[in-house]
Amino acid sequence: MRLWEEDSTLFLNNQALLPLAPLTQTDSPATLLSQVGNRIARISDIDVRQNIAGCTEILAGLKFDKTLIRQFLREDIMKESVIYQDILEQGNKQGEQRLIIRQLNRRFSEINPLLIERVRGLSIEQLETLGEALLDFSEVAELKAWLNQQEV
Repeated sequence: MRLWEEDSTLFLNNQALLPLAPLTQTDSPATLLSQVGNRIARISDIDVRQNIAGCTEILAGLKFDKTLIRQFLREDIMKESVIYQDILEQGNKQGEQRLIIRQLNRRFSEINPLLIERVRGLSIEQLETLGEALLDFSEVAELKAWLNQQEV
């Protein structure tokens, strides 16, 4: 199925298909996104509305500029979606990982790739704790010991 060749009406009238509506055929992106935003705003179940808004914004981003998307899709609803929250959490985790790895490399020169992989496997909370703990490390053995304690 080529969504960009499909009429948007079917997608606009079916809540389950609503996130795909921005990918359908349109001569007026603003009108289509306005219709999608209005349909999302009318969903009574808050959790469903938030998740559909998050999915819709992600998929709309494949076709439209973010300023146009934000103009018609309420960002406050989308921010509460579990999908949006998951994306944010993954981004935060990757940022924490990069920072900790840079700090470790600066403190101890090059770190063994196996240790780097262990650091990448830590949760955000563990990464934050490691960020504080590494200030007290004077040798790589202390990092290894700290990582071993996390696995217990």
